[in-house]
Amino acid sequence: MMDISVPIAKTALLIVDLQNDFLHPDGAYARGGQANADIAALPARLKPLADAMRRKGGWIVSTHFTLVPAKGGEPLISSHLKALRPFLRKGDFAPGSWGQASVDDLAPADLSVEKVAYSAFYMTRLEWVLRKAGIEKLIACGIVTNGGVASTVRDAHVRDFETVVLADGCAAFSPETHRTAIDALRPVAAIGTVEETLAAIEAGRG
Repeated sequence: MMDISVPIAKTALLIVDLQNDFLHPDGAYARGGQANADIAALPARLKPLADAMRRKGGWIVSTHFTLVPAKGGEPLISSHLKALRPFLRKGDFAPGSWGQASVDDLAPADLSVEKVAYSAFYMTRLEWVLRKAGIEKLIACGIVTNGGVASTVRDAHVRDFETVVLADGCAAFSPETHRTAIDALRPVAAIGTVEETLAAIEAGRG
């Protein structure tokens, strides 16, 4: 049974980087040959939970990986990302663009935060808006388990947010990488599933 010890009104489903440019068939990653079935399956799996959070008075918080445009609109891309994803180009993950937006199944969010690195807390307003909204607990999901999710969850831990990671609500580019990352998060977060979290919310245990 999932332990929901914080009231639902102070709990947020934290959706990490489930954006069109990552997931949609017309997005940047699909164009670059980086489509992944495990990642693509997440929005449909998470939608019932997101709908229940809204219905029961919880929060939906989305993070959005962003490539900041510089002169001429060319994106500022860190060297390690440029080496990993050479297909990224002008317009990808641009602020306010379709590609940067959350996939339709999970939109809209109550709070949205742009991010430029793995952790959604790094050089962003995320902690500020969570504190102002009175959010004490985060239910984390999204991509990738070993990158944005893991970094964000660890930063949430050191900031004293109670955190649950949905093991089947996250994905990486390989199942083994995903499993390793989930195991590595056990010291800093509770590990749950979408089904048991949904059941707890629907039952009003929060």
